[in-house]
Amino acid sequence: MRSPRASLLAPGICAVLLAWPARAAEVTPLPGVVVTARVESVPAFELPAALDVIDLREDNRARADLAEALGGVPGLLARERQNRAQDTQLSIRGFGARATFGVRGVRLYADGIPATLPDGQGQLSHFALAAAERVEVMRGPFSALYGNSSGGVVQVWSADGGGETELALRGVAARYGLRNASASLRGSAAGTGYHLALARLDGDGYRAHSAARRTWGNLKLHRDLPGGGRLDLVANRFDAPDAQDPLGLDAAQLRANPRQAAAPAWQYDTRKSVRQAQAGLAWRQPLGAATTPRASVYAGQRAVEQFLAVPVAAQANPLNGGGVVDLDGGHGGGDVRATWQDGEGRFELTAGLAHERQRQHRRGFENFRGDEPGVRGARRRDQHDTVRASDGYLQAWWKFAPAWALQLGARHSTVRFRSQDHYVTAANPDDSGRVEYRQTTPVAGLVFAPHADLRLYLAAGRGFETPTLNELAYRADGGAGLALDLAPAVSRNLELGGKWRGAGGARLEAALFRADTDDELAVAANTGGRSASHNVGRARRQGAELAAQLPLAPGWSLQLAATWLDARFRDGFCTGPCAPATRVAPGTRIPGVPRRQAWARLQWQGQRWEAAAEAQGLGEVTVDDRGSARAPGHGLLHLELARRWELGGDGHLRGFARLDNALDRAHVGSVIVNEGNGRYYEPGLGRSLLLGLEWRH
Repeated sequence: MRSPRASLLAPGICAVLLAWPARAAEVTPLPGVVVTARVESVPAFELPAALDVIDLREDNRARADLAEALGGVPGLLARERQNRAQDTQLSIRGFGARATFGVRGVRLYADGIPATLPDGQGQLSHFALAAAERVEVMRGPFSALYGNSSGGVVQVWSADGGGETELALRGVAARYGLRNASASLRGSAAGTGYHLALARLDGDGYRAHSAARRTWGNLKLHRDLPGGGRLDLVANRFDAPDAQDPLGLDAAQLRANPRQAAAPAWQYDTRKSVRQAQAGLAWRQPLGAATTPRASVYAGQRAVEQFLAVPVAAQANPLNGGGVVDLDGGHGGGDVRATWQDGEGRFELTAGLAHERQRQHRRGFENFRGDEPGVRGARRRDQHDTVRASDGYLQAWWKFAPAWALQLGARHSTVRFRSQDHYVTAANPDDSGRVEYRQTTPVAGLVFAPHADLRLYLAAGRGFETPTLNELAYRADGGAGLALDLAPAVSRNLELGGKWRGAGGARLEAALFRADTDDELAVAANTGGRSASHNVGRARRQGAELAAQLPLAPGWSLQLAATWLDARFRDGFCTGPCAPATRVAPGTRIPGVPRRQAWARLQWQGQRWEAAAEAQGLGEVTVDDRGSARAPGHGLLHLELARRWELGGDGHLRGFARLDNALDRAHVGSVIVNEGNGRYYEPGLGRSLLLGLEWRH
């Protein structure tokens, strides 16, 4: 694994920021406009889209994973796998549910820097929650304006520095050896606001063979410029060496002992190491009252080494790529756009261009030497992969009557994949190849305001999702070369929704939605740590969402979120050579997608004490395309208690406790879709007490 090079960008850009003349930075509250919407002059309440903002500034969780904070977003499913060698499973309205590792079908951003690469694959693990202030989530048709694999959008935003210097120290300890410590320093120097955050997580893991260590560092600098402009620098680094992978369990193993690791995990010492660094620079400068240009550039480096449980016998095939994956690659890009406003708050137009490049050196090795398994052996794969994505986009919002507004947009995307094979033998031919995908994704939305506190809207659009490099890497028929026959999945999306807001912060939102997809991408085979994909025809995802925030009495509040989602294949297909046992009938449920999920949080906030009860319920999910096996649904209860002590001056101390899965319910936390050995199930956490202490000054 090579040392990330993106971090070398940070010192030079920092020097530019610190040298730039500007007025003193100030602390800014959470904005009323959701940045994810990319409509600068209009509050989220006025837009024809489902948008949520989650405040992360004070919480009672471990801050070990973003999934902890996303339970209250309807239509979104974030499943904690209790396996830190693999990333959180994230899906929005059923998009992304097929992912067996990483995130697909959903666009991810950290402080405006893409965490989804040009090929459509993203990661959540490097998000520095110690620095995070809020999470923004967009669902529905307007997500398509973000380009490839935008079935939804999730953005994490760090807090700004500025004003008085603030130091925060936080420590958390929980059952199963979980320890998480973080430090955050915010303030301003020479007119530049800064926010530096560091965090370290160690854990033995709920299951055997699942110990992990993660380290994060995040730096955010901002400088206000004359005339209302602003310059931002964000740089972060993530390191996770040798995170153990316990693999999934089959049904019998799950019943016998959910905390065990599968036997191949011990045999091959399955594990994964990740190092990542990236930096980004963003600039905006109003030109008068009407026009605001923006520009951003970013670059990053990611190195991954993963030891898989590929049997030695399978590697006798000369076309097999081995049981050790070694990836080393960089990515970067830029976005330039300009926004024009009419000055009366009735019209806004944005036009922009974006370009991204991803390069990846993929090598494969045998996971044995002689009779010794779980070590790097002979080389079996060596290739350089490149992805380039070039996009142009246009978006307009127009309030054409007192009670009516229209939002329109379109994005044209070109995504080019190229692979150069450097491992060519008499039994393994040259697997080089290239493929190009083009797609235009128009969207439109209409908003009606029958009352000052009520909005009704209708939105429609088209989205698309290309296969990722990992999905192109393995052919479903087991042959050599890339799966260049894969086509992008194209979806037609429709949403009807309403938003209401009342006194005291009360709000109610509801939406009906449908997404019809052609050339649906699905898992064709998933065995030995390798996942191959194929196009399976038409699919449909339709459902309803409801979210509410209700103040009940002084100090008391209730939050609710509920989702009904029916996701099915509309065409029949075969999961292998066609036979009755491999046939998937039309109307079969898409695996990994629950039909029902619900979440509720009752909270009491006193002057010094606070308490909360949080409940979540999840329906059963199928685990393979044929629907031959299922993970049962479950309901969980979590309890919280916290107290605050003022220490004089501006300092305070906050202690908190959280009891996760208070009733100690056995449940399946996540599933590995179409796992070829029948090890579909990843058990969820048992009863666990978390204790934490946070000091701020």
